[in-house]
Amino acid sequence: MNALTKTTAILALLVLTGATALAQEPPVFDSPEQEARFAELTTELRCTVCQNQNLADSDAPLAQDLRQEIYEMITAGRSDEEIKTFLVERYGDFVLYRPPMQGNTLALWAVPVVLLFGGAVAVFFVVRNRNRKLAEQRQEGTG
Repeated sequence: MNALTKTTAILALLVLTGATALAQEPPVFDSPEQEARFAELTTELRCTVCQNQNLADSDAPLAQDLRQEIYEMITAGRSDEEIKTFLVERYGDFVLYRPPMQGNTLALWAVPVVLLFGGAVAVFFVVRNRNRKLAEQRQEGTG
């Protein structure tokens, strides 16, 4: 392949991918309330393939599919809780930015607190023992 053919192929690929990106139009809702619900849900729900990004901000194909699915469920009259329940059943609690308090999520909150408390206790005993040793050394030096 010569340089002109490669350049033409690259330009054609760029034009096609740009056209695909432009082809995704924002969803059209029947009411501003539906649009507001969609915006709120897509910011509350996490993209399951992205690194800590919500569905509204993600460009991943899965996020696009989930936004489309949420749009269809909203226009079908499903409630926010029904939509969230559907997505949690499908993807687990990870899809929620604010997962419910359960045994597994309680551990996520309790472990850092326990480690912090344990560290504070360890520092207390180390400092206390050091002070005792310093006091003993002073008494031996003066005695």
